[in-house]
Amino acid sequence: MAWWLGQAGFAIRYHDELLLIDPYLSDVLADKYRGRVFPHARLHPSPVNPSDIRGLGLVLCTHGHTDHMDLGSIPYLQSSSDPLFIVPRSESVKGVSRGIPASRLLGLDTGEIFASGGVTVTAVPAAHEQISLDEHGQNLFLGYVIDIGGVRLYHSGDCTPFDGQEELIRSLDVDVALLPVNGRDAHRMGNGVPGNFELDEAVALCRSAGVPALVCHHWGLFEFNSADPADLRERLGEVTDLDWRVPELGVPFALERSAAA
Repeated sequence: MAWWLGQAGFAIRYHDELLLIDPYLSDVLADKYRGRVFPHARLHPSPVNPSDIRGLGLVLCTHGHTDHMDLGSIPYLQSSSDPLFIVPRSESVKGVSRGIPASRLLGLDTGEIFASGGVTVTAVPAAHEQISLDEHGQNLFLGYVIDIGGVRLYHSGDCTPFDGQEELIRSLDVDVALLPVNGRDAHRMGNGVPGNFELDEAVALCRSAGVPALVCHHWGLFEFNSADPADLRERLGEVTDLDWRVPELGVPFALERSAAA
């Protein structure tokens, strides 16, 4: 079972396993960017208080941007459940600075695998408009392929198409892709906000990589960096060769091998 938490965030539960991906459950960016070109005021409240989450075993952060590695949520998640946090190794220092205990932080880079209990996580590269590396050659932006409950998920993180992506995802035999579809443009990029897949690119990746199901996200939280869910659903209504979902905030949905619903 899965829940969309807004932006790129998801909660996934299978039996006793509960994991979060990119939870942004605070409003710290509203303060940081107040009065700037792009105010980051939330368009909806968080669907859950991070301090109310119990039994959390794993938190995956795809990169260091605050809406994916949230200093306003991490201390509460840590104190309520003491989960393990997986972050890009390139952003380990940032993770600790945002409240992750060093003893509960695991840094991964592309191709590395974590496995525990019924969950396996494989780190893959992500291009947040481009592949970016630190001074040690480690990726700043990651996606994760997650095996849980007999289903293989691909959460791309913030991502646009990059060379070799289709072949990589095809080789990993993904069942459901969780992809950001808020698009990109020169205005946002010129003001420090790199973008993500256009909807057509997300659909094309699923088709070319043999992924039968698509869940769209990264819309609806910030006015300047969103997509219209009604438009997404209308356009996806013409896509008959994929199972697709434009999720509703906090509403549970099933993750299955052959469908996103």
